[in-house]
Amino acid sequence: MEQKLFRRNFVKNGIAASAGFFLAKPFVSANHSGVDAFSGSTPKPLNETLKTIGDLHTTHGNFSGKEIPDSHLDVIKSSCIRAANSSNMQTYSVVIVRDRKLMSDICGYSGSCLMLFNVDYTRLLASAKSLALPYYPGNMTSFITASINTALAAQTATVAARSLDIDSLLTNGIHRGNMERLWELLNLPEKYCMPLIALVMGYADKKPDYKTGRLSGPAIFHEGTYHVPTTNETESITKEYDDPDKHIGINSEWKKNGFDHYLQWLFKDWLADDSKPAASETALFAMLKKRGFLEV
Repeated sequence: MEQKLFRRNFVKNGIAASAGFFLAKPFVSANHSGVDAFSGSTPKPLNETLKTIGDLHTTHGNFSGKEIPDSHLDVIKSSCIRAANSSNMQTYSVVIVRDRKLMSDICGYSGSCLMLFNVDYTRLLASAKSLALPYYPGNMTSFITASINTALAAQTATVAARSLDIDSLLTNGIHRGNMERLWELLNLPEKYCMPLIALVMGYADKKPDYKTGRLSGPAIFHEGTYHVPTTNETESITKEYDDPDKHIGINSEWKKNGFDHYLQWLFKDWLADDSKPAASETALFAMLKKRGFLEV
């Protein structure tokens, strides 16, 4: 299904702990109101950074033709590199694309600008070689460490963009279809470079009707030790997804499509490809192996 080719399934608007603190303006006083985490409503923020984070929302396919000023893009670039990263090695690279047709070819979406965040050891390898030193990042530890660094940089860029009234979409659509296109289109290094996530930025042509909700209770936060949700808590979570006023799901038509619960639609339709263990290695697994990140 073409819709699923570029579906989003692991990041809408996560909040990285390291992101956005450099954006903080002087604290302002504010009265607090109640929070309904499921409907997405938020209290009055304590400062401008928290307001920016609270204003995060995802834009899908409705970016206007308005372009992001180069000065704003420079701010986003200088901001994202301030994200926390392991041993300050910055094991990532960012390819910036302005051509809208190329953006669509890369991830299925287009806006004013796309930033492709890659796990990338090319620079470190070049530095080691220049000093005649051995260095081998070809293992899962290196990949996971670099993935964390890369994701933090991408989220920080998202927060920086929102502080400038720039809308965004974080998508892993780059992992759908023929992933080789990314190397062909962008001339990426053949080894030790793996695209992780794309950030499409621009200006939405209309404001969202509502803020997407989030679960915030059982099975999200665990105080002290891990708490496996009880049967009652799991049933409550199902009801939260079913409540149209909570706006947690990504499809409001699930009931019209014959499902009793939203999560039934999610597992049976949207995630149908994940309904059983893979019979052979996936395309993503094969790509990680080809790029040198799977240990022999």
